[in-house]
Amino acid sequence: MALIASLQIAGAQDMVRKAASAVKALESAKTDAANPKKNTKLATWTKLGQAYMNAYNAPLGSGWIGAPKSDLDVLMSNERASATESVVVNGTNYTKVSYSNSNYYFNDGGNLSIIEITKPVCEDPLENALEAYKKAAELDVKGQKTKDISAAIGEIAKAMETEAYAAYSLGKLDKAAEMFEEAAEASATAPFSTPNNQALYYAGVVSSNLGNFEKTKEIMTKCLANGYKGDDGDVYAKLAEAYDKLGDKDSSKKFLEEGFQAYPQSQGILIGLINYYMNNNEDPAQLFSLLDKAKANEPNNASLYYVEGNIRKQLGDVEAAAAAYDKSVEINPDYEFGYIGKGLLFYENAVKLSEQAQNELDDAKYLKLAEAFEKSLKDCIAPFEKAFEITKDNEIKASVAEYLKNACFRFRSDPEYQAKHDKYAEFAASVQ
Repeated sequence: MALIASLQIAGAQDMVRKAASAVKALESAKTDAANPKKNTKLATWTKLGQAYMNAYNAPLGSGWIGAPKSDLDVLMSNERASATESVVVNGTNYTKVSYSNSNYYFNDGGNLSIIEITKPVCEDPLENALEAYKKAAELDVKGQKTKDISAAIGEIAKAMETEAYAAYSLGKLDKAAEMFEEAAEASATAPFSTPNNQALYYAGVVSSNLGNFEKTKEIMTKCLANGYKGDDGDVYAKLAEAYDKLGDKDSSKKFLEEGFQAYPQSQGILIGLINYYMNNNEDPAQLFSLLDKAKANEPNNASLYYVEGNIRKQLGDVEAAAAAYDKSVEINPDYEFGYIGKGLLFYENAVKLSEQAQNELDDAKYLKLAEAFEKSLKDCIAPFEKAFEITKDNEIKASVAEYLKNACFRFRSDPEYQAKHDKYAEFAASVQ
């Protein structure tokens, strides 16, 4: 016990020494940078940049994102933890291990997910490191240190992005938005000059979550200018939302329609357009005009009829939606989303009818709603079963199995449906 205690004390002292060493080196580098005889030398600024990076790294400890806790327990045996506790952050369970300068958050799988610096060596080390290396790049007129400076800036950009994810996971959205934007700017800095449009996009998304729609508009406009449109045109959807929140309905509509033409399968854009037309008393039939143009260009694109089904479902036309989903699988019998779309259509309609029936006091009307509910629920089973049969994606298969399990449970008095229920319940449980 005495040996373990002495090792823990030695580990804590070692962390203190590292921090003190980083402070001393940083002060020396800052003094050189302020010296007129030295601040015209490239080496002065690379030294300062590295000193700031060392100052940033000093409180982090020996861990790294993704590291198994079991490994770190061995590697960091000399670094004394002051506390270990189970915490819930933003709805996620973590094991939080506190050290003298940082907190480590391990997920349920036992891997390190977040490193939170609690006692930084100095303020804004990453931002100051970037400024130092930018100055070094200006002085490197012959390009002799381009490779080294580029690598250093890349390291800074990566650290900024890691900090952004950590801040987001901890619910510090203001900090996350700031760091995502700074990470994108650092990544684009010469000579590294590697655009990180995804980080820029995330800065816009978090700004939108914060209700800062002017900032969202600014960032998403940059994304489009950079040629980045996100997954399924999400940049258009976020930009349109920002304009809508800022009261510019015409611009909102413009970007939704542009996005829909480029990404007709995007649910975000589709729902945005439907809401726009309905909230502004415009005819949603304009959506079908846009969709018809896409069909003319790609008449054998099954996904376009799937999109039509989604639109008609949103507008409450169950029969027309079912016909559109049927057309999508007629074009491509292996298009699982057509079957899934039809299954969801009837399943969600059944849920709606069930809620109406529960609130109906008239017996005759109740029986009619109950009959329609059972028919709609039974109608969802065949398309879901076809989707389950043909999909090769286990996550999709598991999700479909859940719907099938629930639907078949209603009819379990029939041995055929009881067998189906058992089959899909077993599969759903096997992939959890």
